[in-house]
Amino acid sequence: MKLKSFYYKYEPATLHFIHSGKKTKLRTFPSCTLKQDLQGQSVAVIGLGKSGRAAAKLALARGASVLAIDQNQNLRPLEKDPLFERHSGVRTILGQFDEELFKDAHVVVVSPGVPLENYGLSCLLQSGKRVMSELDFAAEVISRSIKILAVTGTNGKSTVVTFAGQMLNYLGIEAFVGGNLGKPLSEAALQCFTLPSSKPKFQVAVVEVSSYQIEIPNKYFCPSVTVILNLTPDHLERHKTMRNYALTKCRLLSHMANTKLGLLPLGNQHLNEAIKGHEFNVAWIGAFPGVKIDMEAKTASFEVPEIGIQSQLQLSTMKAMGIHNYHNAAVAALSILGLDIGVDAEALNSTIEILRAPPHRMQIVHKDICGVTWIDDSKATNVEAAYVGLMGLRRQKCVVLLGGLAKVLNGQDSNGFEQLVEPLNNHRCVITFGSSGLMIHKTLVDNGLSIPCIGAANLKDAISHARKMAKHGDAIVLSPGCASFDEFKNFEHRGMVFQELAFPS
Repeated sequence: MKLKSFYYKYEPATLHFIHSGKKTKLRTFPSCTLKQDLQGQSVAVIGLGKSGRAAAKLALARGASVLAIDQNQNLRPLEKDPLFERHSGVRTILGQFDEELFKDAHVVVVSPGVPLENYGLSCLLQSGKRVMSELDFAAEVISRSIKILAVTGTNGKSTVVTFAGQMLNYLGIEAFVGGNLGKPLSEAALQCFTLPSSKPKFQVAVVEVSSYQIEIPNKYFCPSVTVILNLTPDHLERHKTMRNYALTKCRLLSHMANTKLGLLPLGNQHLNEAIKGHEFNVAWIGAFPGVKIDMEAKTASFEVPEIGIQSQLQLSTMKAMGIHNYHNAAVAALSILGLDIGVDAEALNSTIEILRAPPHRMQIVHKDICGVTWIDDSKATNVEAAYVGLMGLRRQKCVVLLGGLAKVLNGQDSNGFEQLVEPLNNHRCVITFGSSGLMIHKTLVDNGLSIPCIGAANLKDAISHARKMAKHGDAIVLSPGCASFDEFKNFEHRGMVFQELAFPS
């Protein structure tokens, strides 16, 4: 039975911002109408992880039938999933797939975990077939009144997104926080269909964006503010070269809206080349126009004349661990100012003390009876992230756990761990572990490591060694600089095991 097309209507609404007892009008939203715009069409969703499943639900809400595809034969077909069982227009294909089935699909939605070399997607894109990322598929139906803050970069993006979400939430501004972190953007789009009300559910969408999510050029995902935090070698097994990696990241600058503010790291040659041809208001992380941080005074100064920003942020009440989090907080604050939603620096000053880093990012697990602090930085899945974590702990003696599955560094002679020698030499000792443990051990020793370096088979053994080496007042830090897939499902799994082992049985 065919469903008739139906509409949800949002009437104009005004939001108010309350700070220090003062009520300030922010903006009036135009009405927006959402409909089952894919009625009678077929959507093929490739990759049935969290993003793919959310996209499938959104496609069904938009009136389409869904062809769900994944190479993993052990997945549960969507037809047998309680979340989909009330939908008759779903067909799941696991394992082998006949590309001829794409001929009947009006839209092909690709999950971020699926490379374009798979399923003949590159050829499909060239053929003119409508192929979209999950990000763009969701953005197509999100109200244009909702301003988007997009954050990407090799390291730190989850923390900046989390900080921005915490700031907005503290100030009473409704914000979706997700994307590559937490909920896929399709979940935000779904709320437009399932929670009709007199106004849009969110005023802001704070979206973490990975390079995998923008391999397919986006058309509908139009940030008001784009942040590219940094760019260091990572994911090169997929992007092949740093030039490709930079060009992919900079796709976020190609369809911007409203203030069109782009925050970029100062002095990155690959990004400086990749931004050519994009029109946006540039701001620098570390220079004006942009943001400068005075670590002695613990202040951040903002100057972006093109969009009328000139203010200062006090960072002295910061409680999140690590010097790098002063920078993360400052970038998050400038990004919110750039959204032009009626928030000023005075209001943002009140949010600094409530900021907390997300799990597994320099997360203090506990302080044991021996006076040793346990810190989970499992999210440090590459050398640069481990370096940042170590630099943030310069005033703390640490036993550092490095290891796992080292990332591929295409076209480079080194594995990158030699750059950790200098910060490591300020600490108590290093424990290397996992499939790349021996390689990391050799690199550190060959490049002048002056503190003890102990090899361990796995994380459990590494923690056993760490307990013996740590002294009162030290910290035991898991900041592995590697992927987790030699021993764990993902970095979250690795972090949870570390946290469990931190408490003696």
